[in-house]
Amino acid sequence: MTAVKDVPADVLIAEVARYIKESVPQVRPPVWADCVKTGPNKTRPPADPDWWYVRAASVLRKLYLHGPAGVGRLRGAYSYRAKVGRYKTRPERTRKAGGAVIRKILQQLEQAGLVARGRRGRSLTPEGRSLLDAIAAKIARELARARPELLKYTAPPRGQ
Repeated sequence: MTAVKDVPADVLIAEVARYIKESVPQVRPPVWADCVKTGPNKTRPPADPDWWYVRAASVLRKLYLHGPAGVGRLRGAYSYRAKVGRYKTRPERTRKAGGAVIRKILQQLEQAGLVARGRRGRSLTPEGRSLLDAIAAKIARELARARPELLKYTAPPRGQ
């Protein structure tokens, strides 16, 4: 069985974002999404008009790989290193990403039934996990068709 780790992250995120945009009506950018920054290091909003769906797909992938996580932990996952000081000579410090975008995306994914709230944070539901597994398997088949040497990585599930 092909898992999320077996396919390139950028291809998986793009495919999941396309699926979310077309098939999950609960996940929609709010009215303020066109003028919000994603973190303190940014000076402008994202240029991609579908950035909300890309971030939602990325959040789903992070929850799949790194288990239950809350808004604070995801803010750290999307953080960056920033130079501080007047002349930028001090050591870099970590700055966390904005939390409102992540929180709203998690709430929308909860309404869609892909994420559930637990004691240690939010985690994927079985529906969310199977969605990511199915898209990863589809991508792996397409990659194997394009490059036959990758066919050995798309073995059928065990027991068959």
